Amino acid sequence: MKYLIKLTLLFIFFYSCKNNEIQNNFVLLPKVKSIEYSGESSSLNHDSEYFFHSETNSELPVLLDNSFKLIKGDFDNNNLSYKINNEIDIPAEGYYLNISKNSIDITAKDEAGLFYSFNSLRQLITDSKDQNINLPVVSIKDFPSLKYRSIHIDVKHHTEKKEYYFKLIDELASLKINGIIIEFEDKLGYEKRPIIAAPDSYSISWWKSLSDYANDRNIKISPLIQGLGHASFILKHDKYKALRDVSDNDWAFNPLNPKTYDVQFDLYKDAIEATPYGQFLHVGGDEVRVIDRDGKKGFELNLLWLNKVSEFAKQNNRIPIFWDDMYLKHGGVWMVTRNTKLSKQRVDSIWIKNEKKLTEYLDDFPKNCIYMRWNYFYPWAEGNLKTIDWYKENNLKVMGATAGQTRWVLMPQDYSNIESIKSFSLTSVEKELDGLLLTLWDDDSPHFELYKRGIYAFAEYTWGGNDLSSKDFKSKFRHKFFSPSFNDPKFEFIDDLDKPVRDWANLFIKEKKHRNQITKTSLPLETHIVDLPEINNPGKWNQKFDKKITIAQNHIKDLKIIIEKINLQQTKTIRGSYALEVYEQVAKLALFSYETFIAISNFDKGENDLSLLLNKMEEFTSIRDNFEKVYSKSRNIIKPENYILDQDHHNHTANQTLNMDWQFIAEIKLFEKINLTYN
Repeated sequence: MKYLIKLTLLFIFFYSCKNNEIQNNFVLLPKVKSIEYSGESSSLNHDSEYFFHSETNSELPVLLDNSFKLIKGDFDNNNLSYKINNEIDIPAEGYYLNISKNSIDITAKDEAGLFYSFNSLRQLITDSKDQNINLPVVSIKDFPSLKYRSIHIDVKHHTEKKEYYFKLIDELASLKINGIIIEFEDKLGYEKRPIIAAPDSYSISWWKSLSDYANDRNIKISPLIQGLGHASFILKHDKYKALRDVSDNDWAFNPLNPKTYDVQFDLYKDAIEATPYGQFLHVGGDEVRVIDRDGKKGFELNLLWLNKVSEFAKQNNRIPIFWDDMYLKHGGVWMVTRNTKLSKQRVDSIWIKNEKKLTEYLDDFPKNCIYMRWNYFYPWAEGNLKTIDWYKENNLKVMGATAGQTRWVLMPQDYSNIESIKSFSLTSVEKELDGLLLTLWDDDSPHFELYKRGIYAFAEYTWGGNDLSSKDFKSKFRHKFFSPSFNDPKFEFIDDLDKPVRDWANLFIKEKKHRNQITKTSLPLETHIVDLPEINNPGKWNQKFDKKITIAQNHIKDLKIIIEKINLQQTKTIRGSYALEVYEQVAKLALFSYETFIAISNFDKGENDLSLLLNKMEEFTSIRDNFEKVYSKSRNIIKPENYILDQDHHNHTANQTLNMDWQFIAEIKLFEKINLTYN
């Protein structure tokens, strides 16, 4: 008997180890709702021929790649059968996927569920190929935690090359993302108001072709056309200056001028035509305080405008979406949405004191509008949660907005903002919001490949609705984005770039100034660029900048290690090679700047002569050329010569030059100052 028990326990142990090994080999992103491994491997793998048959005569969904061989079979000759059954007890977009020893069976709730089931199968087969192993015997039940999972693509300062957008659609679809909101501004070739279209805009018909492509992959593209404020792309033109809220400012429309709506509605019509499958019309409306006029307060004027554009949306079968910040500011509760130090009791007391400012106008809040509660860094703040509850208590539709990119130069910071993305995703699921948007602002225009980790995190938490730790998610991301061999934390380098890039932004900038302001001042070399060493007073510069020198020295060591890691990954990766190229350029630019700072330090100490410092200028030319060469593989980096820059009220660096000078503006001005000082 004891022998039998020992044998049984030994069997259980080895079975458990084998099962765990199989589970660890296969990763699904986003996480599926339930997955049961048998502990056995099937006879199927990436080289297998899959003879498919639909029990319901459903068409085969769009396949995102050629990762497996599909051959039309019949009822008696198939190893992959699928069907759509609207009656199964599973939410929309859901499916069952079962892999047995010799066959695969799929039952989907709807066409979207069928598409996602094949997508999950594709991921499993990719893992099979990457590791040269057979598919597991497994049962999967899967459906989304959040109904609307949308990515915001902001093209106001630049566009990607056309082929890049199609590849991006495939990647987003593979992550089970089902919505895109494109902030067009002047990058749509408006036909009704052609002067507003930038010379490098893409035509309505081309954007429609992208919408067609996305729709086939269960992604609906909707437009965002900034309305009341953020209107510089319209109001910068002489033809529309009469519509300004303030005559010398191109930021906001006058909401009482009827011609305001003539222009806006024409733009909406073109945008709707370009996005024929879109459910929404995002009208913007953030960060604008119009002046009181004709006896009406700013709040009233905001609401007047919102009601007019919401009615237009209704008449055109679109649901309007509106950024909610200005109404909260008028109501005196905006700051509590961002203050993580306030207790629930303190938040409640502030709301009780100020709520009447909102309820006074509550009847004027359009009921067909979705109020987008945007909070990029503090979604767990009690004030943010209170605001969401207030909308729902007053029968107003509410959707969340988190961020994969805001005002960060060179690359997204805060470790891709994963913790905030996760927090708002789980809150959106818990409070049953109408969806969540991941904003990717182009204000300082990092490369789109640098957004990817944040996008994958958004997909993981909005679909999966799980509490996976950031550390475990990052391992999962490396597995899917690069290769399974990169699961090990030793391959992490993106986090390591966070601090060096953050400090790089203002390395050459005087205290209390920012590189974003350089082109906005008349004497930037004097007011913004750091002072240089005095030839007759050696060592003084080093004394003044001793802390920055130490930081630079440490970051140089770190960046060299990071670049080595990236170079190693470039030789071993299966996917994501272009992203590695982009990250490498980011690291090399930051490294160059820190090494230049140390060169200035050595010059001040008399350890090198001026010629060595001036050599850095020649090196910069090479650094910049390589940077632009890599970026231009996917991006249109130069604006047309006749492009009109707007007044740039928010100091968006990507709006400040026609070429890519804005990306290197601090370095350019530093070398100008060196030339003027020493030559």
